[in-house]
Amino acid sequence: MDFELKTLTPARLCAEKCDALVVLVPQEPSAGDDPLSALITSASDGGDFETKPGKLLQAYRTAGIAATRVLLVGVGEGSARNVRTAVNAAMGAVKNGKGQRVVLCLSLLKDAVASQMQAAVLASADAAYVYGATKSKPPASPLQRVVVAVADAAAAKTGFQKATALARGIELAREWGNRPANHATPVMLAGAARDLAKLPRIKAEILGPKEVAKLGMGSFMAVARGSDEPLRFIVLRYDGGGKADAPVVLVGKGITFDTGGISIKPAGAMDEMKFDMCGAASVLGAFRALADLQPKLNVVGLIPACENMPDGRAIKPGDVVTSMSGQTIEILNTDAEGRLVLCDALTYAERFKPRSVIDIATLTGACMVALGGVRAGLFSSNDALGQALFEAGERSLDLCWRMPLDEEYAEGLKSNFADVANVGGRAGGAVTAAKFLQRFAGKFAWAHLDIAGSAWNGGGAKGSTGRPVALLVDFLLDQAAQGPAALESRSGGAAGKAAAKNTPLKAPAKAAAKTPVAKGAKGAIKVLAKTSAKT
Repeated sequence: MDFELKTLTPARLCAEKCDALVVLVPQEPSAGDDPLSALITSASDGGDFETKPGKLLQAYRTAGIAATRVLLVGVGEGSARNVRTAVNAAMGAVKNGKGQRVVLCLSLLKDAVASQMQAAVLASADAAYVYGATKSKPPASPLQRVVVAVADAAAAKTGFQKATALARGIELAREWGNRPANHATPVMLAGAARDLAKLPRIKAEILGPKEVAKLGMGSFMAVARGSDEPLRFIVLRYDGGGKADAPVVLVGKGITFDTGGISIKPAGAMDEMKFDMCGAASVLGAFRALADLQPKLNVVGLIPACENMPDGRAIKPGDVVTSMSGQTIEILNTDAEGRLVLCDALTYAERFKPRSVIDIATLTGACMVALGGVRAGLFSSNDALGQALFEAGERSLDLCWRMPLDEEYAEGLKSNFADVANVGGRAGGAVTAAKFLQRFAGKFAWAHLDIAGSAWNGGGAKGSTGRPVALLVDFLLDQAAQGPAALESRSGGAAGKAAAKNTPLKAPAKAAAKTPVAKGAKGAIKVLAKTSAKT
């Protein structure tokens, strides 16, 4: 889908030819003498339209307006959240008709900021996304082009470029998340990483079974042992900062299919276990956005990718394996495999002397029970890092919630036969999983995002959401804006004590930090090379 940014006043909007003109109307829209303003006033005075978020009124071939259809949609006070609600409602209606070229009008919003632009563009991109990789006749998107109309295109350009870069990153994450496991093997994920390495400032290194064995990643290798698909350990690098600047490391769980292993899952909805690599997909998506945005920051992406299968070589409950860190692990449940691949990746991350490490994983059903699909679970051994991620989620509308890491939760992980067990019982399962990972993250500021509830939707809307790409990118841009010393790395002991205090979170920042945006490479979601300055 193409995106274009234009300066269009209400009067100019009336002459813009398109299949559908979507007008976001705030509580007190400015009055004018043009046909569009007259329509808004007449509909409001007559009680046929109200500006509550998502309230919609459609008109067909309105006199004085060139658009085939006009959709007035309320945004209330005009917050980013309300804009997202409004655009979701409007694009849902547009998709049901002929809406290949749509003009999305933000011109009536007072004091429009980048967050409103981002909400509008991402909601439009979400509506336009159509999966077709494994269909014999890939369906065309009902939205081919969206012109975003604003009062001043030059002033909105930076926010527009950030939003479209995010849209491309989220689309890539959704695409890989949605692919069936036989079309998204570890080798294929490695191919996606190599494709990203063709973009500016990105490099990729792919490690196979021999290299992983040489590193001593016994925990990761144990999970992969039951599959005929060879594992891959993917290392991505975005070099946007100085050579001496410590990088942010993103670690994405890449279980391309999870049967549960010997502790096999029930058959119902097992097909959804292709989504168990959505953490890896979010890292790919974040790097896609970084290639366009070009922030002054170094970022490393680590993806341990393999399948969890139950053949004769598979690990068994009660087996003990040795991780890269040297710690031994008793595997009480082979379906708790995500933490087994992540722990070796966390140890590998030490070599980069990172400023912070964030792992992203569809890790526990317990987190879904706790938070549903609205917020991801956020765990952190560093309060500054936890706060920064929470605020990034609030700004980007890609929400998370801070969860505890009290030391008492680790009691259930004690083992008579190894240094640690890989599960700690049903109670507090999301927390005990995080406590397991924390054992391997003592040498840097660390955070864990459990996205089991937010990474995909089930039922009739089954499919990947692309979360938490927006959260990650917002966090990375904020870190770039703050400079190399944004977060103070703490030792594992001090960090653990700080996290155990469960310090109350501060109120989120009202607006994202301004970060220079560079013109990016072409993607499936396209942005026209020039913005129009017509009035």
